[in-house]
Amino acid sequence: MDIFWEQINSFINKDNIKQKIIVIYWPTWSWKTNLSIDIAKNINSEIISTDSRQIFIWLDIWTWKITKQEMQWIKHYMIDIIKPSQLYSVGEYKKTVQEIINNIHKKWKIPILVWWTWLYIDSLIYDFNIPKTPANLELRTLLEKEYIEFWKEYIFNKLKKIDSKYASIVHPNNINYIIRWIEVKTLTWKSKIDFITEKKLKYDTLFLTPYNWNRKELYEKINKRILQMFEEWLIEEVKKLLKIYDKTDFWLKTIWYSEVIDYLDWKITKDECIKLVQQHNRNYAKRQLTWFKKYS
Repeated sequence: MDIFWEQINSFINKDNIKQKIIVIYWPTWSWKTNLSIDIAKNINSEIISTDSRQIFIWLDIWTWKITKQEMQWIKHYMIDIIKPSQLYSVGEYKKTVQEIINNIHKKWKIPILVWWTWLYIDSLIYDFNIPKTPANLELRTLLEKEYIEFWKEYIFNKLKKIDSKYASIVHPNNINYIIRWIEVKTLTWKSKIDFITEKKLKYDTLFLTPYNWNRKELYEKINKRILQMFEEWLIEEVKKLLKIYDKTDFWLKTIWYSEVIDYLDWKITKDECIKLVQQHNRNYAKRQLTWFKKYS
């Protein structure tokens, strides 16, 4: 925290006609949570999750969701707000969080955005037009059936054919985003990238990251944390979800539930499952590093 304090003080005391906001970013498992709590306590502020998975109830271990104890007395928003099977668009997220940001500013506090869904962050801090394209249930049902029948590579290749620009930055396992954007692209003929009207910050924004640019160390943290997730009943969490939802539901085929389901179906061993989850997390972090460099 000490290495950031001079930077934070300078930011807080700087005059600017724009309202202020703090963004804590960089990849999974880089200890953003600890940094956000320390800053919120020191400046008496509140935290908004920008994690597209922590919005779902029940997905606690899988998302490494912050606990009530870890929150201490800091107010947190956008955690545990909907069920996993519910659809929730970036546009809906942006509308809800914009109101939260406005209310925090009215209390003369600086909102802190933290965690790591880049599209959620960008939708809030940049002038970013979220397409108001209603869901096409017939097309979405078809895509979900194709996903279940032909698996993720088929759907991802379909995205690459119609929107190679977006496919170059989205993770192939983010099936919700992929299906939604095939739907929007088919209906509007616009790339998701084209909906960014200008790269102009809406707020006086301070970008902070606890990441120290040591990729080897980051990957070691990821591997260690994945082992902790399995020790903390990740498999039991998946079993509970499978009592409520069918394993063919497309959202359960995302990383890292799909690997655990394969283990439960005796397709792979537990060691193979753990290694796959670690590998896919490292791959995901690598993609995050590429995207988040623009905040540096």
